[in-house]
Amino acid sequence: MKRFIEQSWQKFHPLMLVFLPLWALYWLVTAIRRLCYRLGIKKTLRVDVPLIIIGNLTVGGNGKTPVVVWLVKLMQKLGYNVGVISRGYGGSNQGVLLVDQDSKSDVCGDEPTLIVNQTGCLMAVGRDRVSAAQTLIQHANSLGKSLDFIVSDDGLQHYRLHRDAEIIVIDGERRFGNGFLLPMGPNREGQWRLKGAMLSICNGAQAQQNEALMTLTPQQWRSVKTNEIIDIDFRQQSAVAMAGIGYPQRFFDTLTQLGINTDKNIGFADHQHYEYEQLTALTQDAQWLLMTEKDAVKCREFAQNNWCYLPVAATFEDEIEQKIIEKLEEIHHGV
Repeated sequence: MKRFIEQSWQKFHPLMLVFLPLWALYWLVTAIRRLCYRLGIKKTLRVDVPLIIIGNLTVGGNGKTPVVVWLVKLMQKLGYNVGVISRGYGGSNQGVLLVDQDSKSDVCGDEPTLIVNQTGCLMAVGRDRVSAAQTLIQHANSLGKSLDFIVSDDGLQHYRLHRDAEIIVIDGERRFGNGFLLPMGPNREGQWRLKGAMLSICNGAQAQQNEALMTLTPQQWRSVKTNEIIDIDFRQQSAVAMAGIGYPQRFFDTLTQLGINTDKNIGFADHQHYEYEQLTALTQDAQWLLMTEKDAVKCREFAQNNWCYLPVAATFEDEIEQKIIEKLEEIHHGV
């Protein structure tokens, strides 16, 4: 059933008309909600630091987290003190939690763990993103590190939180599927939402007009257990690949592009927690287990010597980076 729905979200199937009443209800509820914020019936709250949201219009993995890491590193290079907030999907935390490099992914979420590990930035997670942002500002002030910017990992539809700019990430292959809103299609909002974005990013494939093409560039393989670089040509090795991300096929396609022919590809649910017995059962003695960095942060404590992960870095054309730099300066000086 799940596979049928995913396929129908890409190419509409007449059986999806059974969801028409739910589609109409979803459209009505979201339209009323947006109108309430527009009329001031529901209040949008501004925090004391300029805030940029990185989100997407569709469900599933679009590549937001590499964009967050790229933007935070760019801000840090420019001398800005930046913090990040996130919902913390997959974590057990129920309130607002400050995240550091010792935080456990099963508590704060896998993506926050990855972001902090890669950038060293201050970060807070919580269902209430306004409270998360306020907590982060207070924490930074207590450390004598007044924030210049906050980046929100996801939260495009979290209208309660005022944003100074939005960046929308689009999956270049799946794009907007069959074009319908949930549950008849994969879209949370219509494509009209792109018009107000500071930047629309196309992750792979072919960028459309007014979109910036992002390439996820594979880095060097690393050991999940020690985080050391692994200098092995996996094209000559027996290996099993696993991926627990929003769109596992993207990782498997990357391995194919690298010339790595795995013995088996295993997809897991996004944000899924892993157990030792579950992952050790995937390989035999002579096989390597290859995974994404997002998977690696969830199983580092019980990792084996034959487990490796592939970091990726978001890359853009120089003119896109310059455009963002100019926009950041404009926002910062406007405060």
